[in-house]
Amino acid sequence: MRSSPSIAPGVERDIYMVLDDYGQPLGRAWPEMDETHTERETLLRHLMEGQYHNPVRIVSFNPGAGWAQDASQEIADALRQRCARREEAPPSLEDFLDRHSRGAAIQLSLL
Repeated sequence: MRSSPSIAPGVERDIYMVLDDYGQPLGRAWPEMDETHTERETLLRHLMEGQYHNPVRIVSFNPGAGWAQDASQEIADALRQRCARREEAPPSLEDFLDRHSRGAAIQLSLL
């Protein structure tokens, strides 16, 4: 079998993308993202800021390492932790957190 060149040569980091639901008639789409906005921390910040309409699923992948996975539960747990400190989830995240949170323990801040 012939080997194909990588679609993202030289990328050796985890990339996160969001499947967003825009409702009818637009439906779901993977919005375009600037390369610098695909890191985990930036994605978490954008989700907390409400920059997505209705996130449905989050995938992560690393072209250099050759893997991809559903990161929805991992990101939901991280968001729940942040929401516990902030005491409120943005409305755009409520359905996502309900669907993907596994009820992991949350570390509450003492301050």
